[in-house]
Amino acid sequence: MKTALFIILVLVSGAIAGLIHGGANLVLVEPYLDNAINIENQNLFASGEEKDSPEFWIEYNSYRYWQKGGQVLAGAILGTSVGALFGIVFAYSRKVLPGSNNVKKGLILAGIMWLTIYLLPFLKYPANPPTVGDAETVVLRSVLFLAFIAISGFSALGFYQLSKRFQGRKKLVSVIGYSVLIGVMFVVMPANPDEVGAPMDLVNGFRMMSVLAVSSFWISIPIILGVLWNKFQPDKEMYVSSN
Repeated sequence: MKTALFIILVLVSGAIAGLIHGGANLVLVEPYLDNAINIENQNLFASGEEKDSPEFWIEYNSYRYWQKGGQVLAGAILGTSVGALFGIVFAYSRKVLPGSNNVKKGLILAGIMWLTIYLLPFLKYPANPPTVGDAETVVLRSVLFLAFIAISGFSALGFYQLSKRFQGRKKLVSVIGYSVLIGVMFVVMPANPDEVGAPMDLVNGFRMMSVLAVSSFWISIPIILGVLWNKFQPDKEMYVSSN
C-alpha cells in the first residue's frame, strides 16, 4: 500500500463529498431552518424579549448569512474526517466486498455504513430544527444519539466477524442477530426527552431533507474514492528490478 497516496485520496474524496453534502444542506435543509428560526423570532417578539426592529433584522440577517456561508466549509471539514473513517474501512475490507469494481464495492460499503451509523440512529433519535427542543437537554440528547451510533456500529462489526465463521445460508444468523439486537435497543433505550412544539409539517420536512442531504455524502464518497482508487491504484506495489 502506498500510504501517502492512500491518505491523499481519502482526504480528497472526503473533502469533495463533504462539499457536496454542504451544498445539499444549503439547498435542501436551510429553508426549513429559516422557517423554524422565524417562528422562534415571532415568539421572542410576542414575549417582549426582542423588538421587531430594523436593528434586530440587520444583526439577524448578518449572522444567518455568515452561518450559511460556513455551511459548505463545515461540510468539507466533516466530510474529511468521516471520509478518513470510510477510507480506512474500505482499504481493509475491499477484497472481501462484493462487486466487480471499486465503485460498486464502495457503494456497498457506504450503504452498510449509512444504514448502521446514520439511518438506524436517526430513526431512533430523529433530527429536529435547532429551535425545537429544550436547550438544557441538548447534552443528554447528544449522548443518547452517539450511544446508539456506537452500539449499532460496533454491533455490525461484531456480527460481521461472527459471520466469517459460518458458510452459505448460515451467515444469515449474524444478520438476524444484529437485527434482533437493534430491535431491542429501540425498545430499551430512552426516547427523546423533548416534546416537539413546532408544526409537524415543518419538522417532518426538515427531517426528510436532512436524510437526503446526508445521503448525498454517502452516495458521493464511494463513487469519488472508487474512481480515484481505480485511477491511482494506491494498493499496487511498485517493484524495482535489480541487475
